Amino acid sequence: MDPAAFAAGFGQHTHNAAGLAILIGLTVFSTILSLLHMRERGRWTRRERDLMTELGMLRGAHDRADMLLNSERQVIVTWLGRGDPTIEGDVGLADGRRHGDGESGLLAFSAWLHVGDAQTLDTAVETLRARGTGFRLSLRTQSGRFIDAHGQALSGRALLRLRETTEEHRELLDLRLTLDEAKRGLVALGSLLDAIPQPVWRRNREGLLNWVNTAYVAAVEAGTREAAVAGGLELLDRQARDLIAREDGKRLATGGRAALRLSAVVAGGRRILDVTETAVESGRVGIAVDVSELESVRADLQRQMDANVRTLDQLPTAVAMFDARQRLIFHNAAYRHLWGLDQAFLESRPLDGEILDRLRALRKLPEQADFKSWKADVLAAYRAVEANEGWWYLPDGRSLRVVADPNPQGGLTYLFDDVSENMKLESRYNALMRVQAETLDTLKEPVAVFGADGRLTFANRAFATLWRFDAATLTERPRVDAVIAACRVLSPDEEPWLDIRGAITGLESRAGLTCRLEIVDGTVLDCAAQPLPEGATLLTLIDVTASVNVERALTDKNDALERTSRLRDTFVNHVSYELRSPLTNIIGFTQLLGDETVGALNERQREYSGHIMRSSGALLVMINDILDLASIDAGSLELSREVVDVRATVDAAVRGLEDRLSDSAIGLDLDVPDDIGSFVADGKRIRQILFNLLSNAVGFSTPGQHVRVEVRRSSSELTLAVIDQGQGMPPEVAARVFDRFESNTLGTRHRGVGLGLSIVRSFVELHGGHVVLDSMPGAGTRVTCIFPITEPTPRRAAAE
Repeated sequence: MDPAAFAAGFGQHTHNAAGLAILIGLTVFSTILSLLHMRERGRWTRRERDLMTELGMLRGAHDRADMLLNSERQVIVTWLGRGDPTIEGDVGLADGRRHGDGESGLLAFSAWLHVGDAQTLDTAVETLRARGTGFRLSLRTQSGRFIDAHGQALSGRALLRLRETTEEHRELLDLRLTLDEAKRGLVALGSLLDAIPQPVWRRNREGLLNWVNTAYVAAVEAGTREAAVAGGLELLDRQARDLIAREDGKRLATGGRAALRLSAVVAGGRRILDVTETAVESGRVGIAVDVSELESVRADLQRQMDANVRTLDQLPTAVAMFDARQRLIFHNAAYRHLWGLDQAFLESRPLDGEILDRLRALRKLPEQADFKSWKADVLAAYRAVEANEGWWYLPDGRSLRVVADPNPQGGLTYLFDDVSENMKLESRYNALMRVQAETLDTLKEPVAVFGADGRLTFANRAFATLWRFDAATLTERPRVDAVIAACRVLSPDEEPWLDIRGAITGLESRAGLTCRLEIVDGTVLDCAAQPLPEGATLLTLIDVTASVNVERALTDKNDALERTSRLRDTFVNHVSYELRSPLTNIIGFTQLLGDETVGALNERQREYSGHIMRSSGALLVMINDILDLASIDAGSLELSREVVDVRATVDAAVRGLEDRLSDSAIGLDLDVPDDIGSFVADGKRIRQILFNLLSNAVGFSTPGQHVRVEVRRSSSELTLAVIDQGQGMPPEVAARVFDRFESNTLGTRHRGVGLGLSIVRSFVELHGGHVVLDSMPGAGTRVTCIFPITEPTPRRAAAE
């Protein structure tokens, strides 16, 4: 081979191999890069899918958390470090307001929680944020709601959860109240069972005692309930308890409820008990009722029935008892003697119809044209609901009162009473009554007799003529109400007739009665109701018209005088009240003019205005005095008693007369000790008394004279005296000075209606005191008011 060609070919081949190697390398690199890209892309795709899945899960968790957070009223507060808090949830939980303290971002708990709860929560939150110490608190808001506060540290954050639990608290409170009510019910039931005198017990499922009442403890003489239960002290012996168990099984099978009557030792004595024991869910309960007394009563009842039979056998009234089948079950000796029947026949318990047939055969029954119908009527009493009474007139002349009384259990009881002798006595009694009636019928005074049943049994001709009763009405024996109704047509006054009716029909008290009746024609009757034996009442009437007319004349005269007095008082009261209203307007408008608020007045107008004011004031005082006297006469004036300072009262009365004293140039001397003190009285009336006395003294004094007020006190009296230096008064004037409307000027310029001293005396007497007048012509006048001193009732200390 050519080396050159070989070298050229080898070079060419080498060049091709290198290119191929490069191509293969690039291919491998691209493949590896693609594989790496695909792997990375798959990994990123899986990561993206995982991230999307995780994001979906996070969104679901967030939605669930949001749903849980919003499912109830709650707020979640989180702190990261010392930054501001993040608040989520129902901010309306804090009364609809969100608060921040401006620095730490905490809720302002004190704004909506109670002060103590807010401080407690603030402290717990600070501890949580500082140390991570969790807590759980129950808080109350100021509006009365309940909040559950739960704090904990989570992932470096402080988390506070506030949740409203008001409804839970209410449900818990209702549950507690229900439980308390149930407990009280159980306690009450236990107390009730302890209060009943019958032994009561409860057994568990094993049949052992687990509770007994107080009566059971006393019955087994255990001392205490615990001792009876712990010792298993049984009231009944083993044989009785086994019998109860067997009977209880039978009762469950048959549905019976009867108690077992057993004998047991109760408190050391043998007693008969009705025992009832039944199964309950937790075991068995039982009660034992002592029927020893009942058994004794039953035996006594049987003995009593035997005694009653012996007693009925001794009665003169014939008694026969028949059962529901109309057979004779009992008869007494009087029944055998009445009908003369054979003892063997009666002891064979014959039917009622058979006895009637035998008595008819013996001709001992009343003669009857249709005996069959009469017998059916007699036997119809078995179907009656009430007792039936009849009369049998026997052929031998005897009269029988027959009572057929149905028995509650069926059957009939006959009572045969021989009243032949009674009818004879009644006949004689009726004859005697007719004689008495003829005697009373001849009297001129109206007379009537009412029986115990309230019916008119007799009225003489005078009574019938007075009240206009006809013979037919009297024959019907009308009741007292009908008689009174007819009499009230002529004497309509209701009150005396009510008394008469009570005297006739009264049962409790049987006393005589006297009253007066007035008839429309002017006749006046004195009525007397006198009780008679056997519940009857005698009514007599006497004409007293003449004496009543004289009495009426005197009464009318007295009534006329009283009406005159009342008319005077009414006139005074009416005029006084009618005058006060316009007078108040006059005084008001005069003051308005005098103050010149509506315009200036000239000198004469001011003078006239002053005269109007003084005259109106005097007239108002006079009207007030008249009203006070009218109130005193009517008894409606009441004193307002209080502790009155004597010195202050005198000064107040004097101040009302200072202008008048000054204008009249009259001096005033006060003789009031400094230690005069106080007394209990109506302060307003005391001032009025002093004012009236001083007014009189000033009115009867001349310029330059002095009026003196003297007050003295003793242990029992307070004396107020007003002395003037006027001309005094003669005895005949002094005797009338306290009378109303008695005015005497005695030549002075003093004018008045004569009521001042009358009011003084009335007020002093209302206080329980009296007035003394000393006056002589030329020696002045002294009026002394003497009041009794009554100590005020000491008030109790506040501690009492």
